[in-house]
Amino acid sequence: MSRYLLTGATTPIGASVIRHLLAAPDTELILAVGNEPIRPTTVEIDGRVRYRRLDLTRERNLRELLYGPCREEGVEVIVDMAAHRRFGATGPRARALNVVATRRLLDLSADHPSIRRFVYRSWGEVHDVGEALPSLVDELHPLDLSPDAPQWVRDRVEADLTVCARMAMSRLSIAVLRAAECLAPRTGSQLHDYLGAEVCFRPMGYDPIFNLISEHDLGRALALAARSDAEGVFTIPGATTLPLKEIIRRSARIDVPVPGPLMTPLYGLRRAVRGTSFDYRLNRGRLHFGVVLDGQRAKRLLGYAPEVTVTFPRD
Repeated sequence: MSRYLLTGATTPIGASVIRHLLAAPDTELILAVGNEPIRPTTVEIDGRVRYRRLDLTRERNLRELLYGPCREEGVEVIVDMAAHRRFGATGPRARALNVVATRRLLDLSADHPSIRRFVYRSWGEVHDVGEALPSLVDELHPLDLSPDAPQWVRDRVEADLTVCARMAMSRLSIAVLRAAECLAPRTGSQLHDYLGAEVCFRPMGYDPIFNLISEHDLGRALALAARSDAEGVFTIPGATTLPLKEIIRRSARIDVPVPGPLMTPLYGLRRAVRGTSFDYRLNRGRLHFGVVLDGQRAKRLLGYAPEVTVTFPRD
């Protein structure tokens, strides 16, 4: 497999996927798609990369993409990463990109003359977290199906399950990668936003473990999945596993434990004043009960093991 369609290509993770795919000598074409101008310094462009700026929430654009350039170029593999990164993106327009566009990509790929494989970038945050649940999370760990979860979570769980449901119903070879949080700017990382303040409030009495993945490793995992025939769900851990207090220390921030009930109003005020995106409702479980992703299946079938530790924000 050497001809790829990559959605969400203008993100730092998209740039990492492109670099890893280009490192393979048999890569012939990467059709990169995004909804913003591409940054030449971010994405390593060569003759094998072609960029198209498209709004994937429009049905006509999706159909023209798959039955225009994808068919003409013989694209074989889709790596789908298109989703709103900003937590505050809510409502039908956000869901159209987070969920509906992925569903339509699958629909249009089902009978496509050249597409054979679909790789979906999912999130470790789709997993349920709680005192009664194991802290080591594998592919069979329950998902967060609470109707009261923020839309950011609900959309990602729905999209993940939509792709999983096609595994038994489609001729496509399908892989879903539920990855650890990528601690980097412009990736939608809630923890990166949390560490963006000089003072980090932490629920009193809790010091949960976080497993974090670098842009390099997440891009490599997605590229390995794109080049593989292995199907199913894969949990993708990162190389950095640390307690929250140590993460705060390494980021040169001030750790301030506060009673749990104060976390919501404190971070609600921060969002209102500074326009930041960290939301305690989304992160409440992780700030009390840490989780680490089990990467044994990804290591065995994809050949993936984390290599590069994350860089902590210090400015």
